[in-house]
Amino acid sequence: MRPTRVIVAAALSVSTVACTEPPKRVNPVGLSFAGYEDTARRSWTGPQDRPLATAVWYPAALGSRESEWRVGIFNAGWNAQKAPLSASTTKRPLVVLSHGTGGGAAGMAWLAETLASNGYIVAAVNHHGNTAAEPSYQLQGFMLWWERARDISVLIDKLLADPQFGAHIDPSRIGVAGFSLGGYTALATVGARLAHQQWKSFCASQPVEPTCNLPPEASFSMANVQRLLDHDDRVKEAVSHSHESFRDARIRAAFAIAPALGPVMTKASLAEVKVPVRIIVGSKDDQAFPDVNARPIASAIPNAELEIIPNVAHYTFLARCNLLGKVVARSLCTDPDGVDRGEVHRRVSADALKFFNRTPPLNSNVRPKARWHMERRDDAVTPPPEVQAYYARFPEESRLGFGSSRLEFERTKEILTRVLPPPPARIVDVGGAAGGTRQHE
Repeated sequence: MRPTRVIVAAALSVSTVACTEPPKRVNPVGLSFAGYEDTARRSWTGPQDRPLATAVWYPAALGSRESEWRVGIFNAGWNAQKAPLSASTTKRPLVVLSHGTGGGAAGMAWLAETLASNGYIVAAVNHHGNTAAEPSYQLQGFMLWWERARDISVLIDKLLADPQFGAHIDPSRIGVAGFSLGGYTALATVGARLAHQQWKSFCASQPVEPTCNLPPEASFSMANVQRLLDHDDRVKEAVSHSHESFRDARIRAAFAIAPALGPVMTKASLAEVKVPVRIIVGSKDDQAFPDVNARPIASAIPNAELEIIPNVAHYTFLARCNLLGKVVARSLCTDPDGVDRGEVHRRVSADALKFFNRTPPLNSNVRPKARWHMERRDDAVTPPPEVQAYYARFPEESRLGFGSSRLEFERTKEILTRVLPPPPARIVDVGGAAGGTRQHE
């Protein structure tokens, strides 16, 4: 057993501590735990059903007292455990999270808290066999990646039926986010598919690439992998489904952080992804190289957004480490010079909130972009000569994209979005001239 396993397994030791001051935010954040199970799949360790141990963050009632949450070597934020859910007249959007290989739900707390404090219900499952939240790792959890996507779909089923949360979730407003192998998981739930032969061909030419080897968190060898592939009937049966689609039509947007397995995803499946996708990665990622993963993935998904954060490494996206972690788990807790992990978390979680907030299916107050267009009509009134003369002098096509005119453009959109009725309402005519609003939208 490698020291890494002992270090990461410290995440089993969980405590809450009342010290210093909780963060100032819109709502206090509640935290609850659920021991769901997938009755259609067996555990890798026995005849019992596959466990789906889940952490759920949510906007807590005003006045709920938050405490600092320490999970082994990590400071996993602040929350009010078992606090009542904040009252709301409408159902809330749901975001499901997928942790990185060998990690756990607590490692995503920094992202979950930002979303929950702004009105989202957020749930993160500990992927069986591939999580430090269990007594031991299972090799199947490290090699049968697509089983994680099935976890996400079953988790959504369980949450919608949950007596505490189900009635408060809007099933038409569900998003997904994930880190590292969880980034792949998030993309798999919106349509990314794997090709085993594609992986074999890539690894034959790039044998040292991280995609072609077990991660540092695993205490197994590639010989162990081959033994299971050759002799374990359950593994063989699982592999026979690896090429299938695990798309869940209920998921309407995906936010992937440092996604892995880029060389294994088929371009054809990525080209068919229909929901908004945003990808974040650090320029110094040495586990999911951007040029092998994030860049080609983003280029293959229609309209996907990609941001590469300078100087940021892979494990910067894990929860902040406490003093113990900085001493015994330097590889997980050390960031490049000049990088503030907490600041990166604030930046990326704010980015995720903005992404989900501006995605129409998740935010009922956002109008779909497809509705933002201008339509020329044959019965439109011809502008007076002085108006025509003005626009002959000033190029309206580009005016709204520069200087103070950009504020005019954004403010106009904001006002119209607030006052217009829901689609299929149409703007018949706004002003005249060349239609700069359409151009910049």
